This record gives sequence, structure tokens and C-alpha cells, in this order.
Amino acid sequence: MDMTHAICRYCSMSIKYCGNTTNLRAHVQRRHPEKLQQQQPPQPMMTQTTLDSKLAPSSVRAKKITESIAEFICQDLRPYCVVENRGFRSMINTLEPRYVIPSRKQFTEVMIPDMYEQVKLQVKKSLASTESVALTCDGWTSRATEPYLTITSHHIDESWELVSHVLQTRALFESHTGTNIAQVLGAALEEWELINKDPAIVTDNASNMTIAAQLAHMQHFKCFAHTLNLASQRALKLPTVSRLLGRVRRVTGFFRRSTVASHVLREKQALLNLPRHKLITDVATRWNSAHDMLERFLEQQPAIHAALLSAEIRKSEKDICTLTESDITAAEEVVAAMKPMKVATLAISEETRPTLSIVAPLHAQLVHQLQDNPSDSTLTRELKTTICQDLNKRYLNEKEALYKASALDPRFKALPFLSEDEREDVYNGITAEATRTKWALQQSKSGLEAESMEDGSQDPDQEDMSATSVSKSSKLCSLADLLGQTYAAGAAKKLKTAEDQVMEEITKYKEEAPLALGVNPLEWWKEHEGRYPFLSKVAKKHLCIPGTSVPSERVFSTAGDIITAKRSAIAPEHLDQLLFLNKNIKH
Repeated sequence: MDMTHAICRYCSMSIKYCGNTTNLRAHVQRRHPEKLQQQQPPQPMMTQTTLDSKLAPSSVRAKKITESIAEFICQDLRPYCVVENRGFRSMINTLEPRYVIPSRKQFTEVMIPDMYEQVKLQVKKSLASTESVALTCDGWTSRATEPYLTITSHHIDESWELVSHVLQTRALFESHTGTNIAQVLGAALEEWELINKDPAIVTDNASNMTIAAQLAHMQHFKCFAHTLNLASQRALKLPTVSRLLGRVRRVTGFFRRSTVASHVLREKQALLNLPRHKLITDVATRWNSAHDMLERFLEQQPAIHAALLSAEIRKSEKDICTLTESDITAAEEVVAAMKPMKVATLAISEETRPTLSIVAPLHAQLVHQLQDNPSDSTLTRELKTTICQDLNKRYLNEKEALYKASALDPRFKALPFLSEDEREDVYNGITAEATRTKWALQQSKSGLEAESMEDGSQDPDQEDMSATSVSKSSKLCSLADLLGQTYAAGAAKKLKTAEDQVMEEITKYKEEAPLALGVNPLEWWKEHEGRYPFLSKVAKKHLCIPGTSVPSERVFSTAGDIITAKRSAIAPEHLDQLLFLNKNIKH
């Protein structure tokens, strides 16, 4: 058999064969094209080219999906490597097979930074639209033992809504001295264009924060929640209370560690018809956790006692004993005595309503409630005395500003915790501040009018046409502008000074019925802004200041979801961007 040539079945022609079908196919295409067409399968009506082709990264749909993934990373605090995870890529491929997921580097270095700059412009615009801004600032340490300083801003917008932003979270590797913190604050004020707004700042009671606020020339308020924590922690360190907490902590820790004890406790709870609540162990930095621990222990005391006496637990643990009757009595006294402190802590930690105006009334009420009562036990008296001594030495330099904030809150404007002379002094201070505000507005308005007169120009023909009418009415218009308010038609009116107008507003404001404690004061001011135009501007300045630095501290919890054990090496710049976007992206 000749393997060097092939014979065509259609024309019996001999074609050279070289080990492939190139010559053979060329012969059929050239001599028998109709035969080749008959053997080809029919083409489908619809091709799959549109499904097989990938979306261009610049296409509208691809951009939309990429932006959505970037927002998903920020809002849900996902690591950048999520775009490389097999399950995530499979899900995206199912939703849109044509979409090509950008690399992790693309999100880290391009998408998230671009989104950060866009949202930053929106935040700057929001801050520029208001006259008064307040800041909170606090430091914290990450899981990777890297120190950070977080700054948040708060202001009241035109609709009388309290608006909060996380401005920045910057690494502070230098020593946390007041000077270094003041430099960070100064840089933040310049970066966010807040220098001319003269913002107040709220921090904890640390001395370095106080020094930083002084060096930055900012009005400083100390966090009331931190103040309550310091006073409460001092009370919890009393020898009797400290020993009690140690005993309770030992019992709660045992039930949290032992699966057998935990199971027996649940059985006893069901048997005694008690709520199936877990026991709480306190945290050293949060005093209210100690209060919660005692409260939960007292609630579950029957089940705890029954569980500790059960045979299953006595076999393995013989040293764990329930509390004595005197211990139970002491726990009840501690819970009752410190209950007002916990209620005050929860009230002051709210973010949707003004909180600085609550500080003075709460402070006065706590001091009043913690006065000695003849029926108090020795332990209760010690607790009250310790807390009162600590509270009385706080806010000695901030009283005037705190009283103003309370007076401008329709809920507390009566200031019942002050004497008549003190109330008069507070409203005199508000009158002076509102008068200065009125003069500043008038000067600003006059300056704008002068600039418009200097910049304005008329066409020469129009000037000639209006010259005659202007000359006839100039004298009348000038007199009307100068004397119109005093010599109006009818009875002569006494010319009111700026102070007279402000005092008239304050008189009407004090005659208004007090607002119910459950109503948002900002809603009241929104309805009455037109009636009190100058007083409302002063109210905006004071009511936007938080009573605590809780907004900054809550960022720590969010940061804990970012800086995990698997992401402890995240760059400070990326952490700042993710926290900023997580808190400021409008959902």
C-alpha cells in the first residue's frame, strides 16, 4: 500500500499525503466546495458569542458591579482578600458570568481610595454647610498593639437633624502627650476646614486630653459617661464591695467554663421557671458590667444554689460555694444604690438626640439622690458618700457652658436645680451670646452687600435712563432706609437695640410650656426657629455638642471587626479608609 499519496473518492485524483490533512482539505475546497458545505453541520439560529464574551472593565455594568463589591467590603467590613475567595468568585460568576472580578490590589489601591475621596468631599460639604461643629476624640490600641486616635464630628443641619461623621482614625506612634495629641487635632481642623468654626471637643478625663484641648485652643468638655465610670469604679473598690465581686466572679466564671455546670444550671432554671439567661462576668474597664453581673446573679440565685448542690457538680467541684445570706443582702444593696448611675449612663450614651444639655440635670439629680438617708445601711452609706465625693469635684470649670446647654433645651429650661440668681446669670450669658451672634450676622450681611456693590456694574445706557428716576427718589429712599423702622406710618415706634430683641425672644422662650422629657428638643426648635431667630442659632451651637465621647469609643468596636487575628497587619491608611467609609457611606 502506497502511504505517500491519497485518492479522492469524488474525482479519483491522486493527492500527495505528508502526514496531515492540509493537502487533502485544500483539494476538496478547491475542486469540490459543494461537497464540503454538505458535510458541515447547520449553524444555530442564535450564536453564543454574546454570552461567551466578557464585560469590558470600563462598561457601565462592570463599573456598577465593581462599586457594589467595594461598598460590600466597606459596609460589612470584609477583608480585601474576599475577592479572591473561591465561594465569593463562584457566587459572582453565577450572578454575572461575563463579569471579571478585579484583583485584590485593584480594590486596595484604586477602588477604596477613590471611594474614600468621593465620600470625603461629601462630608466636607456637609461640614461647610453648618456654622457650629463639635468634635469627640479618644485613643485606643488595636489587637496588633498599634495606637490610634479617632476623631468624630457632630453638627445640626438645616432640618434640625443631628448629623455625625467619623472624620479620621490616625496612627499615633509617638508618646501620647498633650503636645502630640494637640498637633493631631490641629492638623485635623486644618484638613477638614474647621478652624473658623471654633469647634468644642469632648474627650475622657485624662490629663493629656485636657492639655491637648488647651494647646489647640478648643473649648473642652469631659465625657460624662467616663465621669460616671470613674465615680462608680471608686465605689466598687471599697473593700466590702471588692470582696463581694470576687466571690460572685468566681461562681459565674465556673459556670461559664464548665459545660456540665452550665447544663445543670439550665435544667434548674427550667425547673424553677426562671428566665434562661446566661450568667455575666464583669469587665474591669466597664463598671456597669459589675452591676449587670450582680443583677443577673440575684435573678438566678435560686437556680445557682440548686445547681451547686447537685450531685453532678459536687463530684467534680467541691470548693465552689454559693453566697451567704449576708453576701446576698450586700449584693442587693449595691445594685439598688448604683441603679441611678446605670440609668444615667444609658441616657447619656444616646446619639440621636442632644446629650450635653442632659449633663447638668443628671449631675444634680444624682448628687441629690445619693444623699444619705437615715434608713440606709452602712454599706449603702459608704457607696453614696464615695460616689458623691467624686462627682462633686467634676465639672467645676464647665458649669457655665453646661447650664447654657440645659437652658437652651426646652425640656430643662426651668433649671430647677439652680437658685434664682444662678438662673438669671445663665440667661444673661445667653442674652450676651445671642446679641454677639446678631451683630456678627449684621456685619457679615453688610460686608456681602458692600462686596456686591463693588463688584456690580451697570451698562452706561441703563445708567442714563435711570438717572432721572434715581435723582427723584434718592432722598425718599434714603430717609426710608434710615428712619423707616422708627417713623413708620401711624404711631411712632421705639427703636429696638439688638439686646432688646434678644431679651424679647428669651422672655417669650421662658414663657413657653416645658417640653416633655420623651420629646426630641430638636423637633421643637425646628417648629419654633422662625419665632426665635437669634436664640435658635445659639441653641444650634450648644445642642450639637455631645455629652460623652461615646461616638469615638464605638468606633473601637467597629475597628475590632476589621483588625482581627487574620488581619492584624492591616496598614493604618487602609484602616482609616475602611472605618471612614463604614461610618459615612449613606445606606
